[in-house]
Amino acid sequence: MADDAQSAKATAAAGAPAMPAPMTGSLLAITSIALALGTFMQVLDSTIANVSIPTISGNLGVSTSQGTWVITSFAVANGVSVPLTAWLMMRYGVVKTFVSSVVLFTIASFLCGVSWNLPSLILFRVLQGAVSGPMIPGSQALLIMIFPAAQRGTALAIWSMTTLVAPICGPILGGYISDNISWPWIFLINVPVGIVCTVICWRNMISRETPTRVVPIDRTGFFLLLTWVGALQVMLDTGKDADWFNSPAIVVETIVAAIGFVAWLIWELNEQNPIVDLSLMKSRNFVIATIVSCLGFAMFFGANLLSPLWLQTRMGYIATWAGLVAAPSGVVAVFLTPFAARLMNRVDARWTASLSLVAFALSFFMRSRFTTDIGFIALVMPSLVQGVAMSTFFVSMVTLTLNGVPGQQVPQASGLYNFARITAGSFAASLVSTVWEQTATLHQNRLSEVMGAQDPAFVGAVGKLQSLGLSGQQALGAVTNQVVNQAYLLATDDIFRICSGLMVLLIPCVWLTKKALGAGAAHAAAD
Repeated sequence: MADDAQSAKATAAAGAPAMPAPMTGSLLAITSIALALGTFMQVLDSTIANVSIPTISGNLGVSTSQGTWVITSFAVANGVSVPLTAWLMMRYGVVKTFVSSVVLFTIASFLCGVSWNLPSLILFRVLQGAVSGPMIPGSQALLIMIFPAAQRGTALAIWSMTTLVAPICGPILGGYISDNISWPWIFLINVPVGIVCTVICWRNMISRETPTRVVPIDRTGFFLLLTWVGALQVMLDTGKDADWFNSPAIVVETIVAAIGFVAWLIWELNEQNPIVDLSLMKSRNFVIATIVSCLGFAMFFGANLLSPLWLQTRMGYIATWAGLVAAPSGVVAVFLTPFAARLMNRVDARWTASLSLVAFALSFFMRSRFTTDIGFIALVMPSLVQGVAMSTFFVSMVTLTLNGVPGQQVPQASGLYNFARITAGSFAASLVSTVWEQTATLHQNRLSEVMGAQDPAFVGAVGKLQSLGLSGQQALGAVTNQVVNQAYLLATDDIFRICSGLMVLLIPCVWLTKKALGAGAAHAAAD
């Protein structure tokens, strides 16, 4: 409290308006919960749809690969909106920006719930992702603002724990709602939560609004960013169905993405107030850590999408049980994160980052040994190992990324880092379903080549099924279905095996960065 009083006196002496004293008691508890709900909703909506894709696709009459647009559209829009957050907070204040974001997010969630076909759902998911950009950084900034200086660590812990709890609830809640109620409710449940969060935060925080100032916005840079990212995402999402570069539309989208990227790069390097500060690329630490984080997160995000997709479409799992397979990783992460945070204050972040990459690699390797008769417990074990990775990966990479970045550039660095990471995840979501189906087709062709009238195993299997009462056509269909399931299993194993190897290859890259301690990132975030 002494630190807060001295800070207030210093601010007053400088002629600037003094910030209100930190909150205490029940007011602090209620406001903290409301702010945490804002973070919870945003993170929840990035995972809750993962296990519901087959259900949504079936109800809307589209393929599961088209259904993944529900995930990628949200992620791309959210990633593109993140660079605008700093400008919005400076121009309109942190409180107004955060509350407005929650209000718009709530409205967009309602629209997602009442959407009538896939195009309308994708449109509203784009809106939902676009308006949610300020929610996570806004909740973090406001939590730090309302806590006393000596308890900033507690504020950051609340924020971090919320971001870990939401991925646990997402698959379970999404699966339960899809199986027992109706998929629109995975979005409609945000409405009452958003209303509560809005009312409490506005009433308790508006008197603490931060100073505002008129600052220029890089409209051209934002338009170019939106153009090349959007064109690239559409190309990745539609390429498989359009036969890739045999389609004129795919060629045009690729050209637009390439030209847009080059134009954006040139503009941002010469703009006085760029929307993305590319001068950060001069820092070796920032570049290497961001690349490692993007690749690691892309594989993590893709795996989290592939697992429930395979379980529901090929293994006969309902959405609820597919969610229960994924949930243990979040439980382990929540349990280990407090211990990991204490460890990182004393241990070089390169060691904890390497540990997380090893755990990710082990988790993916365990999944690469799945079989079609695998049991529930064996499916859960890799999720438990992945939880160990999650407890250290994100904080370690943020620490390494911000290490050496000047204090005044930390907001821009954080924005660029999160934009790159979120965009990498959305690209991975598009690619994983395409690669999965293409690899499965390749395996199916190879399996078909060795099967036929001359194959004793094939003839024996068909004969045995006929002896059980199936017709020749039914027996042939049953065997073919098993071949297809085996092909998708082999494709799933291949992807996880590749991800495991890539995670191992990322470990030496981590050691190309400079030594960093976790406390540095916490102080940077607090400042």
